[in-house]
Amino acid sequence: MTPLTAQELHNLAMNLIGEKLQAMGYEFVAINSKLKKHPQFVLYKKGEPTIFVLVKVTSNLQNAQNYDVIWMETFKQHALKQNAKVWFAGVGIANAESIEMPVFKDQPYYVAFEDFIKIIE
Repeated sequence: MTPLTAQELHNLAMNLIGEKLQAMGYEFVAINSKLKKHPQFVLYKKGEPTIFVLVKVTSNLQNAQNYDVIWMETFKQHALKQNAKVWFAGVGIANAESIEMPVFKDQPYYVAFEDFIKIIE
């Protein structure tokens, strides 16, 4: 069995969040799936300001919504200059058999995602 790489886990989280955003009626102006490149999604919906969505994947199902507050302050400054909202999506993904094991390709896994944290609304 082959464990998913950090990039593959990130892509899995991106797909899950992208589907949710589409279901909410958003269009994608830009998508960036490279690790550590932000934002991952730039959204458009008629009559609303631009929204930057930051996606972070973690194996911690209990605290998937935790983020680096100091780094977020820097990103908020960038978003404010663009008159954009900022949403954070913390996605927990863990092996279904044991959270101690990595997530393997083509094997069951758990996903923990509650909702978007609206950093700038």
